[in-house]
Amino acid sequence: MGTKQGRTVGRPRGFDADEALERAMLVFWEHGYEGASLATLTDAMGISTTSMYAAFGNKEELFRKALERYTEGPSAYLDRALEEPTALGAATAVLAGTVRTTTAPAGPRGCLGVQSALATSDSGRAVCDLLAAWRNDGCSRLQQRFRQAVDDGDLPPEADPALLARYVSTLSFGIAVQAASGVGRAELQAMADAALRDWPLGR
Repeated sequence: MGTKQGRTVGRPRGFDADEALERAMLVFWEHGYEGASLATLTDAMGISTTSMYAAFGNKEELFRKALERYTEGPSAYLDRALEEPTALGAATAVLAGTVRTTTAPAGPRGCLGVQSALATSDSGRAVCDLLAAWRNDGCSRLQQRFRQAVDDGDLPPEADPALLARYVSTLSFGIAVQAASGVGRAELQAMADAALRDWPLGR
């Protein structure tokens, strides 16, 4: 038997794709989709434009992969929040997670999903639609959690799960915008606490 079958076909990439994607995510997070130029992206990723296209596709595809990474990493607090035993606990965890992530000393301020949608031209319409769907998905998952809370008696029967989910989502995105503007963690957390002070409670 020869050894050719065990060889990898083609040249190795010569860079860590996972690390490159992490760096691209940070660029999009800091600059937004349109603010992140190809030159800025490839410089941060430590690769050429040709290598970027070969490994990740075009800029839009790279952004899609970066958003997935953000969802599974910095934004994973939503998954954990939905597992809280009460609706108030879930809402509290979402806002606390937003405050923590958008003001982390080691990362960019704000939220990748919000920053990238604030200024998008016609050429970035697909990304704008992607981000709208991303935000709506999070809101829908909160709505399902709050609907379950009504069924469990954790929220009163007259509570509106859709309205509560939109309320928490809007607060979360507002926190992200304020954080990107330089508002401090303590002030944002105090605002989040105040916003949930009159949360409806069930039996």
